[in-house]
Amino acid sequence: MIVGIEGRVEKKEPTVVHINVNGLIYEVHISINTSNAISGDSTKLYTTHIIREDAQLLFGFAQLNEKKMFDTLIKINGVGPKVALAICSTFSAETFATVISSKDVNMLKRVPGIGPKSASRILVELADFIVDDRDDNSNSSMGEAVLALESLGFKKDHIQKALSGSSGDTATLVKDGLKKLQRL
Repeated sequence: MIVGIEGRVEKKEPTVVHINVNGLIYEVHISINTSNAISGDSTKLYTTHIIREDAQLLFGFAQLNEKKMFDTLIKINGVGPKVALAICSTFSAETFATVISSKDVNMLKRVPGIGPKSASRILVELADFIVDDRDDNSNSSMGEAVLALESLGFKKDHIQKALSGSSGDTATLVKDGLKKLQRL
């Protein structure tokens, strides 16, 4: 799994960059926002590596929040990497979090490849999308705890009930959540 790439920029297009890493050149698909952030001869990107039967694809992001947004989007049924990258090109992670929290279907429909049904599905699936803010440990701990409990198979609405009023670091929140979820 390739989680990051750093090297010299060989070729740059609006949605693709070729990065030379010690003589090996990687093609990395990027959003318009990341393309604008790449300046100079070298770059460092956070990546998502997708392996399919017919291709191995690298998607690169200048910011960790944009990578998180992309990774979250591709988990939604009907949203593939191409549409997720179009969303990343249209919105910054912070703006996207605002669109999701305000449930603005019309803003999502502006993204190429997203119609009314897809926009509604995205809003429902990502009702609790949070942008990671490293200065606010309680929010990031809560977000990490929610993701951990979701990965164990619990439903979002049950997790929200179990964690309401809880505080602490991620481990404490997960333990408290598990105890309360056993009773639900």
